[in-house]
Amino acid sequence: MRGVLRMTLLTAAVLGFAGTAMAEDWQLAKDEDGIKVYLSSVPGSKYKAYRGVVDIKADVQTIGALQDDVAGSCKWIHACGEMRLVKQEGAGDSWTYSKIEMPWPVTGRDVVIHVTVEKTADGGMIRHLKGDPKAVPAVPGQIRVPKLDGEWRLVPKGAGVTEVTYQVQTEPGGSIPSWLANSFVVDAPMNTLKELRATAEKR
Repeated sequence: MRGVLRMTLLTAAVLGFAGTAMAEDWQLAKDEDGIKVYLSSVPGSKYKAYRGVVDIKADVQTIGALQDDVAGSCKWIHACGEMRLVKQEGAGDSWTYSKIEMPWPVTGRDVVIHVTVEKTADGGMIRHLKGDPKAVPAVPGQIRVPKLDGEWRLVPKGAGVTEVTYQVQTEPGGSIPSWLANSFVVDAPMNTLKELRATAEKR
């Protein structure tokens, strides 16, 4: 289940394009309502990677539980159209399938993500996201995202506050209009973190 959400989150990120591992030169693109979004160029890709950072007034366990709620997570993930668990092996190793909603006339995307969970020494958590496009057969009417790398990093800051970082690099497959690519890399982390925060802080 945890993998599902992670994937889901990735899903939203899917369009975020390009660069967790290779992105290095992060530039602040938007700072709004306590959420900072950074973008980075990625060598060999025309799409930028994105990273969103926010402090949420909730502990790691509360946020982790929201990410494990596959059915409910689509409500706070930007552009999430559908999300489901494909396979789970143990508590921290799963595969999820997600559909990403695209504005007309852009063809919808879908993504299969292998999610692994790492517990950190400080009581935090990292959900590693890796695209696995061949794990699920092609779906008619969807363009499969061929590459995605990312992570969700939860770091406890004390007093019930968690720093959440959402970072993704991806190649969306097919052709994406420049206006959509440019807006998505900012909107995906901004809107996802904003909705996640609002949901977590109601708990």
